[in-house]
Amino acid sequence: MDAKDTELAETLDSIGPRLRALRHDRGLTLEALAEDTGISVSTLSRLESGKRRPTLELLIPLARAHRVALDQLVAAPATGDPRVHLKPHRRERGSVLVPLTQYPGRVQVFKQVLAYREPKLVTHAGYEWLYVLAGELRLILGDREFVLRPGEVAEFDTGEPHWFGPAGPHAVEILHLFGPHGDQAVVRTGPSATS
Repeated sequence: MDAKDTELAETLDSIGPRLRALRHDRGLTLEALAEDTGISVSTLSRLESGKRRPTLELLIPLARAHRVALDQLVAAPATGDPRVHLKPHRRERGSVLVPLTQYPGRVQVFKQVLAYREPKLVTHAGYEWLYVLAGELRLILGDREFVLRPGEVAEFDTGEPHWFGPAGPHAVEILHLFGPHGDQAVVRTGPSATS
């Protein structure tokens, strides 16, 4: 077997464990995934265990079900272009949202430019973490209000009524992490003091 054949075999062999990890990360059973994709439980099990080679006919519905790009399932080798091609989404009145991660069911990371808008408190399941890059961010949590400046961070449970946006007429730029299941940021400041 030459180097190219070995590389291809390794790439194909890595798909099964990757599929299993994605399914486990999302808390799905083989039965639920089979219902969502139309692929039999037996075939899914054989794909995950490496007993069946993946085909495009199988990988495309799995990529759709997991909401990931096909190359994330395959872990395609780099093509020489190291740039990440982010797709900004223009929102109402000049706001821009740039997804930095694409892992549904796990912590999502966004870069946002928020234009002025009227406050409207909302609640939903999850946990949010906001880091101000530029401008001033106004954060309302219940009956409390805060203004954050560049380099400042806030984190909160989204079950509490909340709203955030520019503190004044100028846009604010933030990094926004959202954990749909109440996932919280873990802050490490250096080596632990264990002895």
